[in-house]
Amino acid sequence: MHWYDNEVQQLETKIRQQPPADNRVVFYGSSSIRLWKTLADDFPEQNTLNLGFGGSTLAACAWFFERLVLPAKPKAIVFYAGDNDLGDSRLPEEVFLFFRALAEQMRQRLPGVPLAYLTIKISPTRWRLADSIRLANKFIQQEISYHPDWQVIDMTTPLLDGNGRPRRELFEADGLHLNQQGYQVWKQALKDQIRIF
Repeated sequence: MHWYDNEVQQLETKIRQQPPADNRVVFYGSSSIRLWKTLADDFPEQNTLNLGFGGSTLAACAWFFERLVLPAKPKAIVFYAGDNDLGDSRLPEEVFLFFRALAEQMRQRLPGVPLAYLTIKISPTRWRLADSIRLANKFIQQEISYHPDWQVIDMTTPLLDGNGRPRRELFEADGLHLNQQGYQVWKQALKDQIRIF
């Protein structure tokens, strides 16, 4: 996990520079969170803090939970990761176990803090992983169903066309990351479904 250290240290500095607050909504996860540049403007009624770090896996998010999430003292967490794990040839079952590791830290260290899990997106670049993505989302959704303060936000379906394929116009040229139009779709999907704000 050492290759994330520079960015994690930058985020630790960012957290220390935040004014004290007891109403902070932490957006945590991979580059799909980090690159959400309009996050604060999209949710002006919330005190958002973007703690996404590039290329991170769900395993890395569990690993750095204590260093990044706990010091932020969130009132709620919006979480996205798992995309890169599957891209690194991890199995859906492994992604589920990484989520269980993060969930256990939530239970022990942040009991009662609500969590919104954003389902893993199906992108043009990772279309070959569509079945694995759906299976990982299914496993994690089942785990979340045991926690009344947690919820699943379907961020996968809004990015698909009528044939169930990713809408290319919502992605950057790399076919992996969302463009501004894609983030507007995510913004609306989150606003339509979120219960923890």
